[in-house]
Amino acid sequence: MIDPATGKLLVLTPGMGAVATTFIAGVEAVRRGHARPIGSLTQLQGIRLGPRSDNRSPLIRDVLPLSDLQDLVFDGWDIYPDDALQAATRAAVLSREDLQPLSEFLEGIHPMSAAFDKRYVKRLNGSNVKIAANKRELAEALRDDIRNSKERHKASRAVVIWCGSTEIYLEPAACHQTISAFEKGLLENDEAIAPSQLYAYAAIMEDIPYANGAPNLSADIPALEELSSKRNVPLAGKDFKTGQTLMKTVLAPGFKARMLGIDGWFSTNILGNRDGEVLDEPDSFRAKEVTKSNVLHSILQPDLYPDLYAQLYHKVRINYYPPRGDAKESWDNIDIRGWLDYPMQIKVDLLCRDSILAAPIVLDLALFLDLAARAQLSGIQEWLSFYFKSPHVAAGHVAEHDLFIQHIRLKNTLRMLAGEEPVTHLAES
Repeated sequence: MIDPATGKLLVLTPGMGAVATTFIAGVEAVRRGHARPIGSLTQLQGIRLGPRSDNRSPLIRDVLPLSDLQDLVFDGWDIYPDDALQAATRAAVLSREDLQPLSEFLEGIHPMSAAFDKRYVKRLNGSNVKIAANKRELAEALRDDIRNSKERHKASRAVVIWCGSTEIYLEPAACHQTISAFEKGLLENDEAIAPSQLYAYAAIMEDIPYANGAPNLSADIPALEELSSKRNVPLAGKDFKTGQTLMKTVLAPGFKARMLGIDGWFSTNILGNRDGEVLDEPDSFRAKEVTKSNVLHSILQPDLYPDLYAQLYHKVRINYYPPRGDAKESWDNIDIRGWLDYPMQIKVDLLCRDSILAAPIVLDLALFLDLAARAQLSGIQEWLSFYFKSPHVAAGHVAEHDLFIQHIRLKNTLRMLAGEEPVTHLAES
């Protein structure tokens, strides 16, 4: 039984820069009839129910009790005090012509002061930052923010989706293993606890779903996984799958399905937004490199197909290039092998806008996580792996990176929530 989507849904974003403001402005533009929600499964995609011969393929939003776009309200945190219009203008993703009709709405959204520590994002330095004696006080301040924002917006429910910058690479430490160890680490200002973990902890403690849109070590630690299960809070992550990695999860399954060999896959990116500036710092790039690099190994399974993929050389580079702004360009050179080991090459030049691709992901995650909460689904929501470069899975589970398998899993979960049977080829008629 799924509780109805009554009242307002508050979407809270740690980070109110390019991705968050593009998402917020986009939702408002769609609500006013100025634009279409292209890229959003919750708004545009159908779902087949029953045998193909039944010819039943309603829209997802007509089958499941998703929150209506008119019921969404927005708030968040940022280290810069700019309102959403100023932040969107600075990000320069959306044109001034598109922002102008939304200016009054966006000017009314002001970020709350952020829990931030420059040691974890070395290239940023803002003034809208909380001051506290320890990380426990910071976490409690974030919980106060959540409660106050819900009251201010008269929201009945909320979700928290990390849209902030990439933190430095961290691995799980002793303080991450249990709830008590984590809370002790908060009091002792343990350096292994990064700001994104404070937001995840605060959200879970307020019984609010949390998704991590960056490669940070955030909710994907045993302590917060255990806490989310105990409090029946859905989690999802990590690192929004947008440009180059999206293409890899489309192309690599095709090569594997045809049993084509791959000798090398060289990937480089140029981008000039705040994300590019942050990733120009080696420790932050390391976190992104790990999530981007694991994809091919998972899909191609070189242990099962050593003749085809064991010698694959995979290189990933990100280069900060200010003139490009949010209009990223990614280049991929793929050296493949076919019949009788004859070599071939594929070149991919993708010119995309990171925030344009990320915004509908934020919308879908907000609506699906809210649905999961109302359906009493707790802990890690692996069915949402479709949206992430590095899917958050339960201990002992193997992350699935194949976009098409991820899509099947997502759709079958939605069918189950709708009281319908999963679809397989065995049920065809």
